[in-house]
Amino acid sequence: MLRSPQSHSRHPSDMMNAMPVTRGQLEAQISEFMTTFQKEHMGRGPLETRSYIIDDLLVVRMRGTMTPAEQQLAKSQDAKGRDLIKQVRLELLHNARPTLAAAIRDILRVPVVSMHADISTRTGESIIVFTLGDRPLFRENNG
Repeated sequence: MLRSPQSHSRHPSDMMNAMPVTRGQLEAQISEFMTTFQKEHMGRGPLETRSYIIDDLLVVRMRGTMTPAEQQLAKSQDAKGRDLIKQVRLELLHNARPTLAAAIRDILRVPVVSMHADISTRTGESIIVFTLGDRPLFRENNG
């Protein structure tokens, strides 16, 4: 069963203890969580996952996410198959939003305000963008 990391407060007295993690470490934790989520929730993990924290946004880019059945459906001549893939994937993500938001909140220690997602049925690349309630705190990587 997929579990989100332990919850952490954003109380000012905790901030000094909460900042030894770098942006890269946070992005790696999110990528690892999203890969596991994809495997357990969608039935197939991505071939590659990259996460990017940009101010109060989190962008997660996953390559190679489509199942073999979806790949075959995407090859259909009409748009119906491609639209169906997008509809099913977006519905699954919408239903999993509470799980995703809780995990992102627990890793970044800021709330998730909104989530936006899309998949390219041509390349099999998925993008999920999370709008955050604040900028996450992290230690700058100084070399």
